Amino acid sequence: MGSEQYEFDYIYEKTGKYPAIRGLDYMNDDFDGVNRRAKEWHDRGGIVTICWHCGYDFTGSWDECMKTVRNDWDLALTEGTPEYEKLIAGMDKAAKALKELKDQNIPVLWRPFHELDGGWFWWSKGGADNFKEMWRIMYRRYTEYWELDNLIWVLGYSGNGRGYDNWYPGDEYVDIAGADSYNDGANQKLYILVKRVVGDKMPVCFHECGRIPTVKQLKDGKAGWVWFMTWHTEHIVDGNRTSDLKEIYNDDYVITLDELPPL
Repeated sequence: MGSEQYEFDYIYEKTGKYPAIRGLDYMNDDFDGVNRRAKEWHDRGGIVTICWHCGYDFTGSWDECMKTVRNDWDLALTEGTPEYEKLIAGMDKAAKALKELKDQNIPVLWRPFHELDGGWFWWSKGGADNFKEMWRIMYRRYTEYWELDNLIWVLGYSGNGRGYDNWYPGDEYVDIAGADSYNDGANQKLYILVKRVVGDKMPVCFHECGRIPTVKQLKDGKAGWVWFMTWHTEHIVDGNRTSDLKEIYNDDYVITLDELPPL
């Protein structure tokens, strides 16, 4: 299970298909490794999505996401302060990496600050208003200063299903909205809640899950997620029966790597 390709080899072995989308994570400052894997996947014709587990100083991984707390939101979100400059410097680490992908003509489904309303990661512990302003700062910094026009901005709600509209930064800052859940099934309720926020203005995705919904569940529940993304390793291997994987990846309802048009 140490191979970078483990999940994909496993899925292909069980289904004869590869996923259309590969999920990556800039955690632990692994910008070079993630970009290399992103290019490899893009060169195979696949779609890349990237998230970023890190602490409030934009270093570390999942532990830092959970355990660090920002207590200086007002200063950090005020242009011209030392705290603001540190915030920008931290954000710029990923911007530099994403610029490398832009220079290689690689589009990215960019999913920062995921599970934004959950209350467990530092970016949501400061409340909705601080989150929304930080999202807008990152968006403007990346699109205006870094000119990152290769990013498709994915706003990822948690499975809490409460107060989604309070956390929405605005149509001009979001390209795709979605939710995640590790509860089984199509999670139609979450789909409906996201749709209530964004309407028909943009696609809605199931950006993170454990067990993949069956095609029947998706159709019966009328949950029109544009994609699902299973979390890594044991969630794929232990959380999904091989018979279900084979059925899902070979159903006409699901688009796999070999069926994608040239990007």
